Amino acid sequence: MWKIKLQRVENKPKSGLDAIKECNNIIHPNIFNLLSILCTLPVSTATPERMFSCLKRLKTYTRNTMKEERLNGLTLMAVYKNISISAEEVLNELAKKKKKS
Repeated sequence: MWKIKLQRVENKPKSGLDAIKECNNIIHPNIFNLLSILCTLPVSTATPERMFSCLKRLKTYTRNTMKEERLNGLTLMAVYKNISISAEEVLNELAKKKKKS
């Protein structure tokens, strides 16, 4: 039988990540799941709005001549243009995909 003692926390957690560190997921699995969801939710709506505005610019520019997969890739590249990607990373990612017959 599992013997687990409950710990008293003197300092209250200041963020969701601190709360996850203090939460025992064996004793409180539902609270742990809620805290995990809380930590993954976006803090603001700026990122989705930026994505839609960029998608609108690209969609207007290309006049609907490309497929959805390529459009999504171009949108992500335009939104996250400050992240540098090496050619080796791209080749490694493409090598993971199955070849089309």
